[in-house]
Amino acid sequence: MGKTMAVTKKKPAARKAAAKPAEPHVQRMEDQRWLVDSTIRSVGVEWDQPRLNSYGTACGPLASGDLAAVRARVQKYSDINPAFEGVARRREAVAKKAEAAGHGVTARDNYFIASVFWAASQWTLLSNDAHNRANNLRKRECFEAYAKYADHPVEAAWIPLPGGGRLPGWFHLPYGYRGGKVPAIVSIPGMDGFKEANVALGGDRWLSRGIAVLVLEGPGQYEAVLGGVPFSMDAWKATGKAAYEWLKARGEVDPARIGITGNSFGSFFATLAAAWEPRYRAAAITSICLEPAGETIFQKASPTFKHRFMYMSGFTDEARFDRMRKSMTLVPHAKRIRMPFLCVAGERDELCPVEWAYRTLDAMRGPTQLMVYQESRHSVGNVPSTVLGPNPPSMSADWMLDRLQGLPFDSARLFVEANGNIVTRDQP
Repeated sequence: MGKTMAVTKKKPAARKAAAKPAEPHVQRMEDQRWLVDSTIRSVGVEWDQPRLNSYGTACGPLASGDLAAVRARVQKYSDINPAFEGVARRREAVAKKAEAAGHGVTARDNYFIASVFWAASQWTLLSNDAHNRANNLRKRECFEAYAKYADHPVEAAWIPLPGGGRLPGWFHLPYGYRGGKVPAIVSIPGMDGFKEANVALGGDRWLSRGIAVLVLEGPGQYEAVLGGVPFSMDAWKATGKAAYEWLKARGEVDPARIGITGNSFGSFFATLAAAWEPRYRAAAITSICLEPAGETIFQKASPTFKHRFMYMSGFTDEARFDRMRKSMTLVPHAKRIRMPFLCVAGERDELCPVEWAYRTLDAMRGPTQLMVYQESRHSVGNVPSTVLGPNPPSMSADWMLDRLQGLPFDSARLFVEANGNIVTRDQP
């Protein structure tokens, strides 16, 4: 009788964990991470620019306690994401409880704030991984819930790009809209800005003036790059036309009265978009990022800016990104602009020398107005010239409204002094 052969069953091969998408490699970020953390401990979460102030403006006084909690909790760079996730979860829970109780206004306010905080938590998430996608989903769910209770019509917008891909946005109609055609703007946030916070929860400056807003995340920005549309000069050239066409097709919008605005790095994006879509009635930018190749913001400012923009552009290798950014110049594009153009800048902008505001507008072929505020840094505000002189957000909104109504204006290079007086200054 032969021996019984033992049969050894092979265990199924263990599934390999999905590799996390690679994050950008920035040498200064690695070498100076200790310095970034030390600066945050000394200065706070707004070491690079006052982003919490912009969230407070969008969310209103109800969010002031949450923002204070974030300031207290963030002691280093890696604290930013969990700090915002914490306040986002709390606000979302409050909103859901209010909704279940039938308290629509409370639900509305808290869903909006939760959405802004979920978006803010994504700022340090620099790969298209499960974590980033999950936070993005929570952000969208909260904003969609807010839209159901909003005090004006709000709906999701998806802007198709030629060649594939689409850009995410939110379309807001003015307060009290009852039909007819209204003026509109395309609003483009900055590098660390996002569409959910570009129209305020209450008393928005555009909606209050009867202007509809398509707030858009263009190529490379937040949800766009998550959806496979990274930054490129060509993609932004196409974005201006795509956004205009989307608004033109809306029955509520007057196609002869559409403008475009951009803030911070959105100033670069909006200028490029406007250069390649002449049908915009006017363009207005604030807090400039107009320097060719972003030499100051990428090479001299906090390394976090370059770190994020590399992710936005789809680069993990710094040398390859540096070659690409040499093409990031508005010099050959600005001369295409013939529409009325407003630029609002700070005299002491630490991310872009103010001379690039003068040089960029001087290259344009239409009427231009430059308003430089004395002693202001990149985020135009919180200095005597912005307190005693024209309020920058209100002035920009009034200027755009006048242009959309067809009112004429004269080209000028203006300087707002610390005492609020406005003088002519042709050079920086």
